[in-house]
Amino acid sequence: MSGQAGRLTPSEEIIYPDRAGLIQSVGEQIDLQKLKRVLEAALLTSADPLSIAELKKLGDTPLDNRQFETLLEELAQDWQGRGVELSRVASGWRFRARPEMQQYLDRLNPQKPPRYSRAVLETLAIIAYHQPVTRGDIEEIRGVAVSAQILKTLETRGWVEVVGTRDAPGKPELFATTKQLLDDLNLRALQELPSLQEIGALLEQDTTATA
Repeated sequence: MSGQAGRLTPSEEIIYPDRAGLIQSVGEQIDLQKLKRVLEAALLTSADPLSIAELKKLGDTPLDNRQFETLLEELAQDWQGRGVELSRVASGWRFRARPEMQQYLDRLNPQKPPRYSRAVLETLAIIAYHQPVTRGDIEEIRGVAVSAQILKTLETRGWVEVVGTRDAPGKPELFATTKQLLDDLNLRALQELPSLQEIGALLEQDTTATA
C-alpha cells in the first residue's frame, strides 16, 4: 500500500524509482501556477509599476529574478489579445490599457490629457538625449532662453529632476530625466527613447493609458 500522500514506501521506491521526482515536479508546477495568479492579482490592483524585488515578497517559494521574469513573461502572454496588457517599464511591471482602447475609455472620462508646448517638449528632449545638462546647456542647444516655468512644469510632472551641480562658477544645477518619464512612455531604458516628433504624442497618450 502507498504511504502518506506525496511520500513513497520503501517498496514503492524500488518499483517506481522516478515517482518521487514526478511528485515533486507536479507540486512545484502547482505552486508556480498559484504564484502566477498572485502576481496577476497584485499587478492588476496596483496603481504603480511593481519591481521584481517587490513581487518576490509575494512568493512562498524562493525563486531567483530570472524565474520571476519567466513567470511574468508567461503572464504577459496569457493576456495577449485582450483589452489590457502586461508590460515591463523602467520601474518594474504593470498592467495598462492597450493604446487602441484609449479612444473608448476617454468616453468615460472626456477630460482631455494635458498638451505640452513645443518649447516644453524640446527642453525635455534635450535633457533626455544630452543628460545631465544645465539650463545654460539647454539654452545653447535651443538657441533661445529657457524660462524657469518650463523646467518647473517638467519637474512638477515628475519627468525631470536635479541630480547635482556642475563644478563651474555659480554651481549650476544639472537636470536629468526620471524613471517616471520612462514609465509614462512605456519604456524600459533611455536607449528606447523615440524621436522628438514621437515624444509629444506618446506622452499625451500614456498619461491616461495606465490601467
